[in-house]
Amino acid sequence: MALTISVPDTLRKSVEAASKGKNTVLYTAKSQPCYMVVIPKFTVQSIDASLGTGTHPAFIVGGVEKDALFIGQHLGISRNAEMLSLPGVDPGHSLTHDAFVSLARANGAGWHVMSNVEWAAVALLAWKAGTQPRGNTNYGNSSDVTTEYGVRGDGIAPGTASGNARTQTGSGPTSWRHDNTPFGISDLSGNVWEWTPGMRMNAGEINIITGNDAAINATDMAAGSAAWKAIDGATGALVAPGTAGTVKRSLSASGTADWTIYCGNGVAFSSAVNSTGANPIGSAALQLLKQHGLYPVASSGLGGDGYWADVTSERLPLRGGAWYIGASAGVFALVLDYDRGVADTSIGARPAFVI
Repeated sequence: MALTISVPDTLRKSVEAASKGKNTVLYTAKSQPCYMVVIPKFTVQSIDASLGTGTHPAFIVGGVEKDALFIGQHLGISRNAEMLSLPGVDPGHSLTHDAFVSLARANGAGWHVMSNVEWAAVALLAWKAGTQPRGNTNYGNSSDVTTEYGVRGDGIAPGTASGNARTQTGSGPTSWRHDNTPFGISDLSGNVWEWTPGMRMNAGEINIITGNDAAINATDMAAGSAAWKAIDGATGALVAPGTAGTVKRSLSASGTADWTIYCGNGVAFSSAVNSTGANPIGSAALQLLKQHGLYPVASSGLGGDGYWADVTSERLPLRGGAWYIGASAGVFALVLDYDRGVADTSIGARPAFVI
């Protein structure tokens, strides 16, 4: 069955009316409902001048600008071999990166796992609005405000450091949503880490997929795919991985290597700095990195969100944090420690849609 986004059903009408169009319900190939948040297209300069100019790359799919993204209001779950966004359920978990990608694509054309560049777009919106969300970062409650809590699936009291402390999707307060309203994207901070396809670090070299082409069902994101591009450190141009002069990541706090981001391991994302050598990363490349959430848009005010990395081989991004991470969780938290074959009870993903 072909997916339709204009089904005049009672559920969709009620959700759109209650949210004044900020939320909607989309249907999968098997006609299963997904609660979605509408993110209208915006320019990078509307966020901050340091990002450059033009439409944010999350809205450029296959070289075509899109008017809006539809992001799962809730962490994804597997149901009938599709990925759904539903409230009040245990978040999906324990699937590898590629398995989550396949599950979301099974929903039909336009469906995908929320990509890294989409995540970055939402994080930048929250930063600009001053609504960076809290979440389940302390075994069911917020490590920042312990009176804020969600419903733990294991029935144990929030804040108790035992058991399986995932909270049911959307069960926290509005401060756990990206815009601090009931209509925002829930659980971006804590609960479970989220795979966010379309970016990787390969032996220390930062690679991305052009624009938001990770949202295209046919895009090959295998390790050897030609879709992967490195970033020329001087010009910001996308080039083949392994090309000389591309942007790298070091685990040192500072240094002078050409075209290199420096940031200690397990420290705040906001502490990342450019090389101080003869060839620092150029302005165009820095703009692209910031647009993709790979370099801090500011040196402070990013919530102390953590940054972890392994520069030895291919590592794919996990975003947001988990129930045990504490203050290091948040919309700018980024883990580049794990390969695509990892599956864990603290790792999930989120469906998204674009046409």
